[in-house]
Amino acid sequence: MSIVEVNCPGCGAQVVFKIPGSVVTVCEYCKSVVARGDRAIEDLGKVADLADTQSPLQLGLKGAYQGAWFELTGRAQLGHEAGSMWDEWYAAFSDGRWGWLAEAQGRFYMTFQVSLPPNEGEIPSLDRLELGQGVPAIPGQVPMMVAEKGEARALSAKGEIPYRLVPGQTYYYADLSGPHGEFGTLDFSETPPLVFLGKEVTLAEMGFPELAAAAQEAQARHVAAVHLFCPNCGGPLDLRAPDITERVTCPNCGSLLDVNSGQLKFLKALQPGKVAPVITLGAVGEIGGGRFMAIGFMQRSVEFEHIRYYWEEYLLYNPQIGFRWLVRSDDHWDFVETVSPGSVTCTSKLAAYNNLQFKIYQSSLARVEYVFGEFYWKVTVGELTKTTDFVHPPYVLSQEVSVSYGQGSGGHHKPIEGSEINWSLGTYVTPDTIEKAFGTPKLPRPSKPAPNQVFPHKAIYKYWGWMMLAVFVLGLIINIAAPRQKVFEQSYSLQPVANATATQVIFTDPFPLKAGRNIKVTASAPGVSNSWLYIDGDFVSDATGLVQTFPLPVEYYFGSDSDGSWSEGSSTADVNISALPGDNYNMRLEIQWEHWQQPMALTVRVEQGVPSLGHMFLVMLVISIIPMLVAIYHLIFARRRWDDSPYSPFQQK
Repeated sequence: MSIVEVNCPGCGAQVVFKIPGSVVTVCEYCKSVVARGDRAIEDLGKVADLADTQSPLQLGLKGAYQGAWFELTGRAQLGHEAGSMWDEWYAAFSDGRWGWLAEAQGRFYMTFQVSLPPNEGEIPSLDRLELGQGVPAIPGQVPMMVAEKGEARALSAKGEIPYRLVPGQTYYYADLSGPHGEFGTLDFSETPPLVFLGKEVTLAEMGFPELAAAAQEAQARHVAAVHLFCPNCGGPLDLRAPDITERVTCPNCGSLLDVNSGQLKFLKALQPGKVAPVITLGAVGEIGGGRFMAIGFMQRSVEFEHIRYYWEEYLLYNPQIGFRWLVRSDDHWDFVETVSPGSVTCTSKLAAYNNLQFKIYQSSLARVEYVFGEFYWKVTVGELTKTTDFVHPPYVLSQEVSVSYGQGSGGHHKPIEGSEINWSLGTYVTPDTIEKAFGTPKLPRPSKPAPNQVFPHKAIYKYWGWMMLAVFVLGLIINIAAPRQKVFEQSYSLQPVANATATQVIFTDPFPLKAGRNIKVTASAPGVSNSWLYIDGDFVSDATGLVQTFPLPVEYYFGSDSDGSWSEGSSTADVNISALPGDNYNMRLEIQWEHWQQPMALTVRVEQGVPSLGHMFLVMLVISIIPMLVAIYHLIFARRRWDDSPYSPFQQK
């Protein structure tokens, strides 16, 4: 490794270039950005001190990524046009490559500059790129989409950096997002634009397992507050995320203040909010797998049919995890975290994420009505975003596109698409969960279902299914193991009778019936063809004279029509009778048949212990009563979930 030592043009102190590929280094004494070239050393200007963002990384840290060793040699802090800031670390790899490691809101993105092969097509210019647009001109990569277009400004830096960083200089960029954590940046500071491709990574994936463990331990620590005074009223206020906060409201006078490197600037006085936060700002709670502090409160609204509807959002912060949100709407709650825009595929009415399909619920223009506390971007009352919500209980997948007002036809102002598209995934949580996490007093309970609320009694269907299966299996076992016994069978030759209303009566010989066993009587009349036979039967006890009557019709019809052949009934029929007291019984059979002028053959059989499937179906019906009532309630619940959606599947088409 060749080390180059030069004198700083700003203060004369010695500065050292340790990495052959580095372009600039920052003087540790005067903060000048020193560039080396072919002819002379150049002072590009001075940078401010780095803000303490509580990053777990530091210069000189050595790691390994995808089998190659690297060292973090430089760091820059870049400002977003919306006011937020992110860190960019520069990793010198042992194979001669430079890695750009971006750190923002607790997430890390490792990218490498790539050169496009010739004749692969051109990267569209920035003004031709649209949010959500695919960028197919990048070869060898999965399809990526434009997630953000913006302007960045170099704020501060330290160490050795592989490009010509000029303090205060701005450049335009477009961030790309892929379906599986892929990440890219198009840097329009040069023509053609520079292309950086990579993916979202974890500390452990970069060879920093000890930092990952430390980050988990740090979740239990509170964020240290910085005590400041409002420039409008002089009252005290605390910044709980001092190095990330861009806007804060004074708790004393309600002024909206701009935060710049710990300095507060009065922007404007805000009207008092019509609603107070139910979670106290500064409260810390365990939720969503981490320990978060509530640092900001916002009320937003949408308008439908000239009626404005409001909801609340609470900004949560953990320095090692980043930001999350709690959203309260109609007394329902969602825990919300951002997802990679490229991991979502979307049409006008459907969206897909993580192998789940979401249905559109509503799309509207959301407006910020009131803010209180701290925020990581320069939020303003009246700020607009185009929001589209897709639901798959217990989740809601939301797209937000920044909106600004532009000049429309006729000189009218109209909302136009902004520079950033964001996706977030909300998970339904109960008020009980919020109360337990943040120690809030008893929260109001909702009066109607939430769009992404799971039906609370859904488990009954599983138990119903198991019970139905158990009854069915038990019925089969009884049917197989039942003590089936034939106690009587006799064939008869019925002779023609005098007229159509005449009957023939038969008395059988006595036969025994056992107590406690059901009875099945079967009649078979092969001569019944497109006709009927009817038996009016009685069991008569020899000992007591007890009479048990039973009807037994036999009918069979068939034919053909324009739809084909058809048949109805059978020449064999049966009837089930409940158990009778044990005794010897005679049967009295009074028989009438349609073709009375002709003889008729008839066989009658009596069995005991024959299981009846009707009993099994009756039991199934009884145990289905409550589940069927629950299913009706489930349908009502589902309809109410979609009450506020113009895309309800229950609407009349």
